[in-house]
Amino acid sequence: MGLGPLLEMAIVVNPSIVVTAFMLTTLLFVSFTLAAIFARDGQWIYIGGSLMTMLSTLITLSLANLFFGSKLLFDVSLYLGLVIMCGFILYDTQLILEKVKIGDKDYVSHCIDLFIDFIGVFRRILIILHSREVENENKKKEKKNE
Repeated sequence: MGLGPLLEMAIVVNPSIVVTAFMLTTLLFVSFTLAAIFARDGQWIYIGGSLMTMLSTLITLSLANLFFGSKLLFDVSLYLGLVIMCGFILYDTQLILEKVKIGDKDYVSHCIDLFIDFIGVFRRILIILHSREVENENKKKEKKNE
């Protein structure tokens, strides 16, 4: 539900942003998934606590930005969120591999975990690309007006 208005806004500015964001997200997702698959057993499981701490920091930054309305704080939370979601791809992939080794074959919940990671990365990349496109358009308009 929250992704629809974001997609509509990006399509209005430049429809190719959505395709680019999807391709970048797919590339990141495949890269981090392969890194988790080919890593030593359980190597990335230990970052779970750090990811949760960073996630609560991100929530605090986002809540603070509601009051301050800072572009810098928004950008920091956006890029930090992208790093966190990439970390969750590593963590969740290795966690799923470890669960499968002990007999947990609930592929539906495993797919949902990875889908949430994918959507989190996609949303942040889409926002980054959209904001860059809007900034470029504004710079072009300023040059025309001069």
